[in-house]
Amino acid sequence: MTTPTHPSAPLIIGIAGGTGSGKTTAALKIVDSVPAGEAVMIQHDWYYRDVSDLSLEERARLNFDEPAALDNQLLATHLSDLRQGKGVQCPQYDFTRHLRLQETLPIRPHRIIVVEGILLFAIPKLRECFDLCIFIDTDDDIRLMRRIKRDLLERGRDIESIQRQYYKTVRPMHVRHVAQSKRFAHIIIPEGGENKQGVDVIAGHMKYFLLGH
Repeated sequence: MTTPTHPSAPLIIGIAGGTGSGKTTAALKIVDSVPAGEAVMIQHDWYYRDVSDLSLEERARLNFDEPAALDNQLLATHLSDLRQGKGVQCPQYDFTRHLRLQETLPIRPHRIIVVEGILLFAIPKLRECFDLCIFIDTDDDIRLMRRIKRDLLERGRDIESIQRQYYKTVRPMHVRHVAQSKRFAHIIIPEGGENKQGVDVIAGHMKYFLLGH
């Protein structure tokens, strides 16, 4: 665990883990644990590459669970800009159509920046951006059930497409990239946002950082 060396530099936290592990819930609770306006969350999923030149059927067949599916250089650049006190325009993504939107989300510099995403620690360029790396470790069956519920209710998928994608790309990419990246974490939290004690530890570190900076 490290802290920024420059007194005005933000604390940038990466939160990774498998699909449905509870990363987003943990990230939101961590952001909400400090005074309003001090922290902001960025999602790696926003940075899926623009594949609008492909048809919907072609897009649906792509492997969205490998590092190359995301514009990692753009995220690294944005985190570097935020560290330097510059605002950024984060891309936004439509998961039902597999398309990057024309609209962007402006993010101004904050004292604490929380980034969450499945593949964050599998990409060396991104790992270097984080002062603190947190891995959310949740049992496979729990993660799968959460993913099915999310894809059905939030992303307009049917059970057949969810099953096909899970066995074709999600599970093998988890074994190849995500599970292996756990060794780069400074802290491992079981069960994500449901682990109050784990979230409280991170919140305490952030409050200490804010007091000292």
